[in-house]
Amino acid sequence: MAKNKFSKEWVMQHINDPFVKLATQKGYRARAAFKLTEILDTEKLMRRGNVIVDLGSAPGSWSQVARERLVGAGGVLDGKVVAIDILPMDPVAGVTFIQGDFSLDEPLEELTAALDGQRVDLVMSDMSPNLSGVGSADAARVQQIIELALEFSLLHLKPEGALIVKAFHGSGFSQVVESFKRHFKRVVEIKPKASRKQSSETFLVAKGLK
Repeated sequence: MAKNKFSKEWVMQHINDPFVKLATQKGYRARAAFKLTEILDTEKLMRRGNVIVDLGSAPGSWSQVARERLVGAGGVLDGKVVAIDILPMDPVAGVTFIQGDFSLDEPLEELTAALDGQRVDLVMSDMSPNLSGVGSADAARVQQIIELALEFSLLHLKPEGALIVKAFHGSGFSQVVESFKRHFKRVVEIKPKASRKQSSETFLVAKGLK
């Protein structure tokens, strides 16, 4: 009974969420689009001509934002956006999508091939594991996903490139921050207005390889 009540409360909160309504109005597939736009505006990231990689892209709202920011005259994409997710994603015009598990070699090789030797301006990851409710296990899963995004970025970013990852406050968070600081000149934490207040979700933005 309590579970059903919680589910109803969550549904009502979701329906009444102003960012959910705004996402619908603007044609975004998820409210997460506004998390990204705030981060991009705050840190002055993403411009025409950039090469962007979207990790954990489904349902595609971050790829939609990237496309909007890279579209030039005549509606043509000025730059490149390559997205990957284990889940299917409906097409976003101009975005190359790869369906596969980012942690496995074959999809990762396909992603690398799609870049065609180009260095990346921005790697962005909204990836999150399925959480079990067991704190230590969940923290380890989150940390593993962030490390995969970091490893990819260190291999493919331009020297002045940037990385955005979703993270969660709790066990292992400080270690993740320290790891980022070892590799990047600037590391900041941002909790966008579109992130729910009660959530431990936050985003780390790292800029400029050391």
